[in-house]
Amino acid sequence: MSLPHAETSEDTVYQGRVRLVQPVKGFRAGFDSLLLSAALPVLEKGEMLELGCGCGGALLPAAYRMPGVSFTGLEVSRSVSDMSRKGAALNGFGPRVTIENTEASEWVKSHENRFDAVFANPPYFEPGKISEPGEGKASAYIETLSLEGWIKAMLHAAKPRAPVILVHRAAELARLLAQLDRQAGEITVLPVASKAGEPARRVLVRARKGLKRGPLTLLPPLITHTDDGSARTPAAQAIVEGIPLAW
Repeated sequence: MSLPHAETSEDTVYQGRVRLVQPVKGFRAGFDSLLLSAALPVLEKGEMLELGCGCGGALLPAAYRMPGVSFTGLEVSRSVSDMSRKGAALNGFGPRVTIENTEASEWVKSHENRFDAVFANPPYFEPGKISEPGEGKASAYIETLSLEGWIKAMLHAAKPRAPVILVHRAAELARLLAQLDRQAGEITVLPVASKAGEPARRVLVRARKGLKRGPLTLLPPLITHTDDGSARTPAAQAIVEGIPLAW
């Protein structure tokens, strides 16, 4: 899958400290990407893997914050994976950031039990559940690999006891938990809501591979905006500035 001759723009996150190359038309990194990056454990060394890394909206900020860690990103779109590689080069990340243009469930077969953490922001909708997305957005919004397939691939690539971390629609929490409960433990869920008192629209979910089933921890929601919607909350602003989540 590719977006031939896609027009791109160069953008920044973390107040200009991290550069991204993104499609002008199509899926562009936003708060969900930075939220996922902030949710990762802060390691001094090791290897992390992102499935469906897109243009690097979560992976490149994570690589900036953890200079001793090597990162691998998997992306099925050739043109988008090229954007991610260009972004890695612009940030001077060199050989410790590798982008593979590949289908995740196939690639992980030869990388079992390799990574110290695995993370993903899978496509949010099953085929036929929403109207056709705008130009260049289909691979970001519509599942080509089922959510169950994503989680299976993530757990396959993670080391025993290593964390897997996802951001997804709150409406899909039951599907996420049903799959993780079979193969992981220490499951923690952080709901994310736009305003206090509103239903959560996103969830962060973390689990550790191979641990025995145990109590699920449901945390108080992360609120991203003030009641009038005019400003980010301090918690959301910290994420945008590159401060890791304590959860």
